[in-house]
Amino acid sequence: MSNTNNQYDQAVASCKDIFIKKTTDYGTSWRVLRTISVVDQIFIKALRIRTIQDKGVQRVGDDIASEFKGIINYGVIGLIQLALNKPAVEDVAVAQVNAWYEQYIGQAKSTMLDKNHDYGEAWRDMSQQSFADLILVKLLRIKQILSNDGKTLISEGIDANYIDIINYAVFALILMEEGKH
Repeated sequence: MSNTNNQYDQAVASCKDIFIKKTTDYGTSWRVLRTISVVDQIFIKALRIRTIQDKGVQRVGDDIASEFKGIINYGVIGLIQLALNKPAVEDVAVAQVNAWYEQYIGQAKSTMLDKNHDYGEAWRDMSQQSFADLILVKLLRIKQILSNDGKTLISEGIDANYIDIINYAVFALILMEEGKH
């Protein structure tokens, strides 16, 4: 499990580096995104991964690993936007963005550790295709929750789905780093 801990941190560090650099370049323009827009951004990335997997060829420079990193970062954006509860034209200091990133990645990692305990790291035997498919399933669930005015009867909410999306993408990056995908 300690190897997973370190691998998780390494995968996320790469994503966070991109996130903070883009925040420095673009500011927090993503603060205007509503939940459906965040979901659509992740959807585009997951569908691109699936298309490349199915066709076996890509024509645009960003590779599958880059798309999984983008999914992680948009998942963090989704969690931040849910917590702030009001999309806005707002410039937020990089230090605050960094703190939010740490907070929500910390929640995702804590969830991963709990689930790893119960599931015995079953994700290590999963395919990259399954991670892309499961991310798409989670996105469709979020869309349905939004159609239900954000309410669920017995199911997890939007935040739990974002956390699972983040963790599936981290798992894919870990397995790619290990040369399994």
